[in-house]
Amino acid sequence: MGRHFVGAEWREGGTRRTPGRAVAYTACGVVLLAGCASMPDSGDLRGVESTPRQDTQVRVFAMPPRGDAQPSEIVQGFLEALTSDDPGYSTARQYLTARAAQKWQPERSTTVLADGPATESRPAGSREDGDDYSYVLTGTKVATVDAQQSYAPASGTYGQTVHLSRDKKSGQWRIDALPQGVVMGKSDFQRNYVSVNKYYFASNTAADSSRQPMTVADPVYVRERVDPMTQMVRSVLNGPTSWLRPVVRSSFPTGTALPKGVTALTPDDQNKLTVPLNDKAAHIGRSKCDEMAAQLLFSLQSLTPTVDEVALRAGDTQLCSLAEERAPTVAARGSETTPDYLYFIDGQHRLVRMTSGSGNTKADPVPGALGDGAKALRSVAVARDEHIAAGVALDGKTLYVTSTVSGSSIGDPVLQSKGKTESDRLTTPSWDSQGDLWVADRDPAAARLLMLEKGRGQPLEVLTPGLDGRINAVRVAADGVRVALVVDKGGKQSLLIGRIERGPGSGDRPSVSVQELRSAAPELEQVTAVAWAGDSRLVVVGREAGGVQQVQYVQCDGSIPEAGTLPGLTEVTSIAASEDTDIPLFATSKDGLLWLPGGSGWRTLKETASVAFYPG
Repeated sequence: MGRHFVGAEWREGGTRRTPGRAVAYTACGVVLLAGCASMPDSGDLRGVESTPRQDTQVRVFAMPPRGDAQPSEIVQGFLEALTSDDPGYSTARQYLTARAAQKWQPERSTTVLADGPATESRPAGSREDGDDYSYVLTGTKVATVDAQQSYAPASGTYGQTVHLSRDKKSGQWRIDALPQGVVMGKSDFQRNYVSVNKYYFASNTAADSSRQPMTVADPVYVRERVDPMTQMVRSVLNGPTSWLRPVVRSSFPTGTALPKGVTALTPDDQNKLTVPLNDKAAHIGRSKCDEMAAQLLFSLQSLTPTVDEVALRAGDTQLCSLAEERAPTVAARGSETTPDYLYFIDGQHRLVRMTSGSGNTKADPVPGALGDGAKALRSVAVARDEHIAAGVALDGKTLYVTSTVSGSSIGDPVLQSKGKTESDRLTTPSWDSQGDLWVADRDPAAARLLMLEKGRGQPLEVLTPGLDGRINAVRVAADGVRVALVVDKGGKQSLLIGRIERGPGSGDRPSVSVQELRSAAPELEQVTAVAWAGDSRLVVVGREAGGVQQVQYVQCDGSIPEAGTLPGLTEVTSIAASEDTDIPLFATSKDGLLWLPGGSGWRTLKETASVAFYPG
């Protein structure tokens, strides 16, 4: 195994310091999870840029402090150790006094800066050769990851003080006061952490309901090379993150955890992972146990494809086992639902469709009133079962709901807008997983978000506390508990993700609200199109301030996945993506209907098309 020492990027007064961590390059087949990660025992010291994110066959090891290390070396070594693959930050703690090491809680938070933290020295006393010294760590904040491993974009300046003291007996410098959590630059964060989905169930589909429970992805970040499988299991057992908790449930009984002494989990040679649980789970029923196993199986497969089966055990008793092929009978997932058709509006303003994923590009009018051309259409949404559709007329004033079977009639409109211009009328509608229809009316005199139960009846106004601006687009996730909104404020169009909460209302009418809106693409100022493209991922068309239009993937927590940027397009009017990530992307622009084959650029498929979409 080749090995040498290098240092990560960090700055003190604009200069690079002596490196303080080691990187081991390994030729192992399965690099990090399968071991081959011993401490380097020889090599040269040299300064380099931060370890590149794409070099997955790299492990970074912290170096302990030298006995005569000066304050700058102590601070540098500590910051380097924060970016290492040390499971318990044991080496980082060697740079602290015993009392500081005991009080420091690195798992409390991770602060991500645009660059590695810069340092400014500030002697604590009047003499620099005294026994006290301070450094201020500074930088520009990009994001934070909290104690629940939940990511959130951040902005503004970072400034925290690290204080050092010199032991009077040994003469050694150590950090005796520091901020809680860890801090690192963006490149080190991308190398150290990976975004994964843990799974829970939508709380409006109860465990004993006749409806199959719907899974909901809860994205979190785990340390990629520090036994991520065990981290993932513990995170699922700990429950959903605070933002998602009001609308999901876990099938694990309260207090369920790994037994004491369990430090690592590894699948067997049949890709089966056995997870031991404490006695809180000892007396659960079979259906509940299957749901628990499904939560873990889906979560672990988000991390690695090497887990095909999950078995749960309490003490010496196996509670249940769930293999991948049986999981769809236990719980529904948006990403496992493959649409039958891609839909688009052709040059005659009719609704047409092509068979999804077949390679056949022949488009046929959709059976029924929306495909016969009697009503010119501006936008359409097809329900997830593909049996019903909702269409907005070309002028944006009226919304119709009708069947997608031959002979169906258009009927009367279910909703009308009084907006004076096309841009002040109805948005493209969207269907949720329960068969309810969502649409926004952009009339400045009565701008509101509306829901029609099962696509009919009196529209229900959805409460939107905290919404600042006017809704330009609505896309409900397949799980039915999250919604993506494009919101216009002051000429800027931002992408926000909200949590859908349902409760009892007046009479037999429910109360529905969208809570805790948060930005999913903070760098984009002009979002023109969006679609869900996975359990927690979206594809977005927009541009940054002063930039050109771009197409990229974003996570619903506001982070950018690897290879997030897609080939660019101009004048995009719509984007079509499916939660099933194997289904290709489509878009419409001034060039018509385009599609994105794997590994190449956009190609024109039809010269006339105004809007393209998958069911939902």
